[in-house]
Amino acid sequence: MKIAVGSDHAGFTFKKTVTDWLERHDYEFDDMGPYNEESVDYPDYARKVAEAVAAQQCDSGILLCGTGIGVSISANKIKGIRAALACNPEFATLARQHNNANIICFSARFTDKATIEQSLHNWFTTDFEGGRHQRRVNKIEPCC
Repeated sequence: MKIAVGSDHAGFTFKKTVTDWLERHDYEFDDMGPYNEESVDYPDYARKVAEAVAAQQCDSGILLCGTGIGVSISANKIKGIRAALACNPEFATLARQHNNANIICFSARFTDKATIEQSLHNWFTTDFEGGRHQRRVNKIEPCC
């Protein structure tokens, strides 16, 4: 499994937390930037991650910005992406279980390291339930 990882400058420090966690758990990942804390525009990195997941170059993605909202909105503009903001581990579980999210997003300003790590664990160890949830996920996809 290969994971695309990206952030903006606000999420840069926690991106290291994410990549360290991925390494400890033997996940292959592609760090799509940024590579320092200089100010950048979050839509650029959200698009890189989302396009890699949509093109199946990566199996899933992780995005971080100040609130997690901007990267979520940006990633969801790409066809086939279901990016979910995980404010806590339970959101991460439900994002996978009910929405089959393929990108998980975090707030670097309002989430701590332990919450991000537990959320990653939950997201990667939870399966999509399908059934009635599949019917709903099908309705998320663009109609045209």
